[in-house]
Amino acid sequence: MRLLRVGEPGRESPALLDETGRLRDLGGVVDDLDGAFLAGGGVERLAGTDVDGLPILPADGLRVGPPLRPGKIVCIGLNYRDHAAETGAPLPTEPVVFLKAPDTVVGPDDPVLLPRGSTKTDWEVELAVVIGRTARYLPDAEAALACIAGYTISHDVSEREFQLERGGQWDKGKNCETFNPLGPWLVTADDIPDPQNLRLRLWVNGVLRQDGDTSDMIFPVAEIVRYLSQFMVLYPGDVINTGTPAGVALGQPEPKPYLTAGDVVELEIDGLGRQRQAVAQA
Repeated sequence: MRLLRVGEPGRESPALLDETGRLRDLGGVVDDLDGAFLAGGGVERLAGTDVDGLPILPADGLRVGPPLRPGKIVCIGLNYRDHAAETGAPLPTEPVVFLKAPDTVVGPDDPVLLPRGSTKTDWEVELAVVIGRTARYLPDAEAALACIAGYTISHDVSEREFQLERGGQWDKGKNCETFNPLGPWLVTADDIPDPQNLRLRLWVNGVLRQDGDTSDMIFPVAEIVRYLSQFMVLYPGDVINTGTPAGVALGQPEPKPYLTAGDVVELEIDGLGRQRQAVAQA
């Protein structure tokens, strides 16, 4: 299933994209797409719903919001071999973990705002994992995969000066407003049989900048979920950004092509749809 939320910011309502590409209104079936929906077996209930009996929504002019109201957002850094190589960093022996605040999340086509004083805002296309059941101290990869509700696209926007040159941890460069476009769809796990066989691409102003594959991950999806569960409890609705492949501005020769106002970023992952953001000044 391809689940999404449509409408104005803060007033989105749940919907489903059927096999013919039509939007179906889920407002009469579920309250929202969030942790409570996932924890209560919402995906399983929808799987038994007569989709053809749901009202059709007009797609023209309808804003697509983030596909769920997330809990915490856990991020994995330096998780692609080619990305570690382009930044000159050694391959990590354990996953590099940091957090993003849920209020960084915006819709897949909403503007990305350059923070005041920013000169090094960078792009990162990432596979996002959505947790569907509580995960703590998971014993193996099989148990980890059983905790995944589905997948979506995350744009882990980063301000590199704030992240790397201003002291402290990475949080300052990762948590600026609008720095996590998410969506367009939450694609349920049964429709993505192998998360380690997905192509990721990102363009800036029509120029292909990133073209990678999840098979290049240092730590695969199942291991990331298992590993994180040893240090924190993962709850339904939590999101994990699993890292980005090579091609970010940080890894380019000088002068590095960081984002500026007026740029347009487009990104896609096999089977998960496409995002498009215009860059504007905060």
